[in-house]
Amino acid sequence: MSDLKYHVAAVGNALVDVLAHTDDAFLEQQKAAHGMEKGAMTLIGQDRAVELYDLMGPAVESSGGSAANTIAGLASFGGKAGYIGKVADDQLGDIFEHDLRALGVDYRTSRLTNGPKTGRCMILVSPDAQRTMNTFLGASSELDPSDIDADLIAASEVTYLEGYLFDKDAAKNAFVIAAKEAHLAGNRVALTLSDSFCVDRHRHDFLDLVNGHVDLLFANEDEIKALFLQNEFIDAIEAVRNACEIAVVTRGEQGALILSGGHQYEVEAKLVREVVDTTGAGDQFAAGFLYGFTQGFDLEKCGRLGALAAAEVISHMGPRPEMRLADLTNEAA
Repeated sequence: MSDLKYHVAAVGNALVDVLAHTDDAFLEQQKAAHGMEKGAMTLIGQDRAVELYDLMGPAVESSGGSAANTIAGLASFGGKAGYIGKVADDQLGDIFEHDLRALGVDYRTSRLTNGPKTGRCMILVSPDAQRTMNTFLGASSELDPSDIDADLIAASEVTYLEGYLFDKDAAKNAFVIAAKEAHLAGNRVALTLSDSFCVDRHRHDFLDLVNGHVDLLFANEDEIKALFLQNEFIDAIEAVRNACEIAVVTRGEQGALILSGGHQYEVEAKLVREVVDTTGAGDQFAAGFLYGFTQGFDLEKCGRLGALAAAEVISHMGPRPEMRLADLTNEAA
């Protein structure tokens, strides 16, 4: 990591996750009544969040948010990280801050004292382990350019941006500022597209960001097809080849593709005994990849670390690792 203080600084939605098991009948009912899409993320208001919480069964609550989950995974590998994300001055904000700092993450974004409460994501896990997310952004959506810590970004080898934040113009502007600060310091910028519906809402802005500011792009099949308006995966792959330095496309049980400089690497998914919950699979793949990348590993080994981290997280409920991911490093050799 040369003489930089951090491997990765992430900018994302600071949320508390509420996870519960459900069945397909409930999801169909909620789709009819509220447009809930299985396997996708739907933005909801505070009243709907309260209503849905009351309808959910027994739940597990933990600090979450896509980029924060990635940072938690990176820290579990032994990486040094910082995080920028907005919470309110409330109990859930306390929980979020405590959890990140307990991992050794540098987190110092000022809290929102007037406005919405700390955001939360209601995650319904169906019998096929798919996760359907309903997100009340709350305070997280109030992040703006003034929250970007230029010193933190300058001290980080990679600045990692979470696409879920793209639903407000202030956050989009914050991304551009963060990317410019990273490049001014000679560091790299990574982006995760996060959700195909989010990409559909903001395709033009995402393309501008990717073409003008992003060095490493993370996406799944649906997201990469949505970004380039392609129906076929192979066509989307051709479109992304020259968009940025490195593109990492995850494909679930089919593993992942890594594209760089005209080269293409295929990474096999690691088999698990039982897939319990796919929440956080992409987040942890990014954690493993970024840890390997900032250690100077070759791209294939970075991908294998990502696959190992993803396999660990889908074997249990919740989006963050339950074991020390550093113990997996030798398996990726």
